[in-house]
Parts: sequence; structure tokens; C-alpha cells
Amino acid sequence: MTFLSPERLWLLALVPLLVAAYVLVQFRRRSYAVRFTNLALLRNVAPRTPGWRRHVAAVLFLGMIALMTVGFARPAANVKVPRDRATIMVAVDVSLSMMARDVAPSRLDAARSAAKKFLQDLPVRFNVGVVAFAGNANLIASPTTDRAAAIASLDRLSLAKRTAIGEAVFTCLQGITSFDAQARQDPPPAHIVLLSDGDNTTGRSVQEAVDAARAAHVPVSTIAFGTPYGTVDIEGETTSVSVNKDTLRALADNTEGRAYEAADAGQLTDVYSHIGSSLGYTTEHRDIAARFTGLALLLALGAAGASLFWFSRLP
Repeated sequence: MTFLSPERLWLLALVPLLVAAYVLVQFRRRSYAVRFTNLALLRNVAPRTPGWRRHVAAVLFLGMIALMTVGFARPAANVKVPRDRATIMVAVDVSLSMMARDVAPSRLDAARSAAKKFLQDLPVRFNVGVVAFAGNANLIASPTTDRAAAIASLDRLSLAKRTAIGEAVFTCLQGITSFDAQARQDPPPAHIVLLSDGDNTTGRSVQEAVDAARAAHVPVSTIAFGTPYGTVDIEGETTSVSVNKDTLRALADNTEGRAYEAADAGQLTDVYSHIGSSLGYTTEHRDIAARFTGLALLLALGAAGASLFWFSRLP
């Protein structure tokens, strides 16, 4: 435990001074009683009560002062804060075939817009990560509830050669298992949304990705962007880049996900409507003065109650 205002702890020096003053008062009362020579009369004017009772309220009061002083110094400690671990990974294809304009304004721009809308519409409780893939796959935004960071990562996408759909799924799975300290042993509920024109040309196969996703119990939903008539100009040569919907549908169907096309991407609410929730914890350094204030209040109530019960007065 640390203190955010440690200089205030010097007030604790008042506690032993109060103790000394209380002890001094008790000795003075005792010496006064000894000087009162008529002991029979003394018993009449000072009814017998157990001696320890008159000290209870004082002890509780001094404890209250000490706790309030500690609280005044603003103690802080590492506190475990509940955090919903449910995670959705969004994987966006940035291969050169995504330049095709058979989906306006282009496959990539349409995919980017769909991904942004999806992120904006997600319930706040979900953590979201973003993966970009072409010849390889990269985690460009780690899972977080910060929608602005995830959306900003989509604005930094750049095109590259080849398409590694299988690698994209594996990178998403890795992002899920690195979400927090317990994710490797207890992965959070998760779902992968993959946006592509659907042709795996490098890296691990789609079947390997299916097997890995099924083993991890993570569904993969896909959105196909493109038509059979798409073309792109690469180094001055026009190349046909028809969409491979069958690959994307197989990936979704075999992992218990859903296959969509750009035209019905608005139905993506299905992706998160059935995803589970799992609470994890993150450690934060927080002010815990309220704990000491609460204990001080209990001691104050105890002191008042003891004094009223035994002496019919407040301390």
C-alpha cells in the first residue's frame, strides 16, 4: 500500500499525545478519589461500575482518529477490477485483389466501411482486435474496448501481394489467447469476423485454420466482397480477380460461423447476439481511502453506542 498524500501522516503523532493526555486525566481522577476521605459518601455519589467500561469509548474514539488520519493521507493499493473478457477479432484482407472496383468504391473501401460500422454498432462491453492480412497476417490493434483505437487502425491499411486467409485466422486466435494473463489457460468467449474476396494463395491452408478454430471453439464469420467480374491493374496488366465465395462459406460453415456478402453485411448483429460474456480482472492502482473512512465511522458509532449504553451520554 502507498499513500498519495503521505505528508498528512504526521497527524498520527497526535494520537499518542491524546493517549498521554487521557492517561494523565485518569491519574488525576484517581488521586482526587484518594483525597476524598469519606469513602462511604464517595460510594453514594459515584455508583460502582466496572472500571474497564469507561475506557471502551475512549479506545474506540482514538482508533477512529487514527483511521481517519490514514484515510486523509489517501492510501492507494493495487485493486482487481472486473472486466468483461468477451472478444471479437476483425480480420481485413489487404491483398492487391481488394483494389477491384466491382464493389463500389472498391472492395477494400467497402470492407473498411463495413468493418467500421460493425465496430461502431458493437455493444460497449465487447473487446475488439483488428488483424490485417495479405501475404502474412499482422495484429494491428490488440483486443480493447477502445473503439477509436480499433477504427483508427482501419484507416492505416495498405495493400500488399498475395492472400493468407489461414494465417489471418491463426493470428486472430493468437490475439484472443494473449488477451490477458488467464487467456492462455482460460480463453475468453470470442468470435472472428473475416472480410475478404476469398482466395487463399499462401501460408497455412483454410482447412488448417478451420481445425484450429474448431479446437479453440471460436466461430469464424465471413463477409465476401466482390463479383465474378472484378479486375485490377497490376504493373500495367489487367488481371481478373473473381471473388471466391465458396472458400469463405466453407470457412464459416465448418466453424459454426455465418457467411455473408457485402450486400447483407448489415446482418452482422447475429455475430455478437449469441456470444457469451466472461468476467476477468485487470489490476489498477486505486485510492482506497473509503475503506479507512468506513472503518472509522464504525468505530465512531461503537464509541457513541458504548457511551450511551453505559453512561447515558455521548463521549
